[in-house]
Amino acid sequence: MDKAAPTSRSADFSFADLQQSKAERLADRIYENLFHAIVTGMITAGTKLPSENVLAGEFDVSRPVLREALDKLREDGLISSVRGSGNYVQNALGASRERATGDDDRDALERIGDMLNGIELRLIVEPQAAYLAAKRRGPADIERLREALDRFSEAMHTNAIMHYHDYAFHEAVAIATCNPRIVKTLKSLEYDVSRSVTLMRFLVKFQPLVRAEAVQAEHEEIFRHIEAGAATKAKRAMRNHIEHARTRMMSSRPGF
Repeated sequence: MDKAAPTSRSADFSFADLQQSKAERLADRIYENLFHAIVTGMITAGTKLPSENVLAGEFDVSRPVLREALDKLREDGLISSVRGSGNYVQNALGASRERATGDDDRDALERIGDMLNGIELRLIVEPQAAYLAAKRRGPADIERLREALDRFSEAMHTNAIMHYHDYAFHEAVAIATCNPRIVKTLKSLEYDVSRSVTLMRFLVKFQPLVRAEAVQAEHEEIFRHIEAGAATKAKRAMRNHIEHARTRMMSSRPGF
């Protein structure tokens, strides 16, 4: 149902570098980026999204593809449309509480279980990948890792969406192992962005900027050890990083 237009807040976020590759299911990619930005508070409730034409241009997709992603966000209660005005971000947490059912709770728990299973597998694969990367990395690998770190930092300081650049760093570590099967395994774990809004009830006090800074510092430590060829230290730093990622996902402690 159309609603009266709320007071619009300035859209001071950026969609730069979100196009990613022209992979299948572009609408899902757009949905996941916008979902992540909304539920983490990067795009706050009450914000008016850019027009469909502008968003389609930013993501470099057609308007039908964009509309498919927006439709999913409406179904989740994350945005609402106001006739003659545009699309507005809703309170993600409040929407989940209003809509939550027993089935929603079970679905959220299943998704959390899937995410934890994925992190468990990462704890097996990625520390050893960092170890091998420190042993085998070449100049191109160091350059790729540095570029991923710089893009993450730029996104953090310009209020852009960061999770793609987070993944890019881990992918660069995998590539530096010179083992294509490790790269393929990591791609299968490409940071599950949960599509259940009810999941956010378990992440009430998520603080995007504080935690992004922690992630950045951990990435920098891993990079320093890989660049120096310190394989054992790189392995330990990667394991600590993933353990912290698991804690950050489930913890409401500020500053972690």
